[in-house]
Amino acid sequence: MNSLPVDGVAPLAVGGAAVLALALVAIWWRRRGASDRRQSKRAHDAAQQRDPPVEIGESYDFGITDFSEHHSGERVAVGKVEGFVLFVEDIPGGLSKGDVIRAKVLSFNQGHTSADATFVERR
Repeated sequence: MNSLPVDGVAPLAVGGAAVLALALVAIWWRRRGASDRRQSKRAHDAAQQRDPPVEIGESYDFGITDFSEHHSGERVAVGKVEGFVLFVEDIPGGLSKGDVIRAKVLSFNQGHTSADATFVERR
């Protein structure tokens, strides 16, 4: 016996259309991610070509954009000064994304594209 049509369309055709739709979404998603990766790579390359906008030993105010487990494995605050990434150690509890802090720059990474800093105060 043949399969019964669903609203005039065979179930095989409906399944095929669903698979095609999923494949198109997957392709779009991958290309979107590739574009994000290319943009990140361009920003990284540009950062390597410029001098850091911060100096070792100086303190800067900036907003926390994220939290991460940096080199030490401990929770650090992440923020930017003129687009330059700072990883801030020794942060107190209770800080959230968006909080403005002051941090003192301790050292640059090998490519001078980011720096480690220590927490000074909440602003």
